[in-house]
Amino acid sequence: MIKKINRSLALALCLWLISGSAQAAEMLIPVGQVVGLELHSNRVCVAAFDDTLGSGAKEAGLQIGDEIIQIDGKAIHRATDVQQALTRSDGQVALRILRKQKEHELKLTPQITSEGPKLGIYLRQGITGIGTVTWYDPDTGRFGALGHGVNDANGKLVEMTSGTVYDAEVLAVKRGQSGQPGQLRGGVKGRSALGTLEKNTHQGVFGTVENGWGGSSLPVASRDQVHTGKATIRSTINGHRVQEYCVEILKIYPGHRPEGRNMLIKITDPNLLNNTGGIVQGMSGSPIIQDGKLIGAVTHVLVNDPTRGYGIFIENMLDAAA
Repeated sequence: MIKKINRSLALALCLWLISGSAQAAEMLIPVGQVVGLELHSNRVCVAAFDDTLGSGAKEAGLQIGDEIIQIDGKAIHRATDVQQALTRSDGQVALRILRKQKEHELKLTPQITSEGPKLGIYLRQGITGIGTVTWYDPDTGRFGALGHGVNDANGKLVEMTSGTVYDAEVLAVKRGQSGQPGQLRGGVKGRSALGTLEKNTHQGVFGTVENGWGGSSLPVASRDQVHTGKATIRSTINGHRVQEYCVEILKIYPGHRPEGRNMLIKITDPNLLNNTGGIVQGMSGSPIIQDGKLIGAVTHVLVNDPTRGYGIFIENMLDAAA
């Protein structure tokens, strides 16, 4: 998951999958496996400041997470555009940046180095992290994850130009508690790609893999088949091992409720509660199973009660994937 925390009543759990005719699939494998996700975009953002050269940029007001949209009136679409703009400049440069949905203009003076003018900042073009795979279609190689979109530092859905999915494992768990959501801490196993990411939507990220995940396929439930009561989720909270945990669906919301909050769920499994405290970041995308059917995915945690969170209907994920 993409490891960012927004202080609100409910947190979207990170970090990340389908295109084509997924809607027609009646049988899918509920996965629950963590993967590494790498989303590329045409937005260039400040990731960090150089310890030696970054003081000037800080003093000028630049902040981590700022999106650089123009330098001296020239649009910035990739990291190389920044260096080209600095090379063309005759000293001070004007940066137009986007911060929390508002544009600002800053004046900066590049530092002259043996490698050319530099602002003393590190840039990123896209987002990386870990997330949980919800479902896999062995007939097409398509899969879906997260149950919610991947947003940038400004809270906007990342306009993904390409993406890659990697094998990953959970290395440690930060337990959640009231007011402090927990987190799965993971790492990518090797740099060989499992497949590609093709879509980033408000209902999840989607892509294809050459060699997917095993397991038995289950029928996909329609939203009117989902009901309150007992259910299970599949998640990875240690290494590479997927396990099934007991939950209870407390409430069903309207089918098209925004941001993947179609059902309120509560973790009841003692083992999961002991290890994580409930729902933590990185578990978003964990498939929810009820009555032998795949009904949805975990998407959010309640900040003040990590034992509770929200889930999205599987139908809504498949609609977005199509």
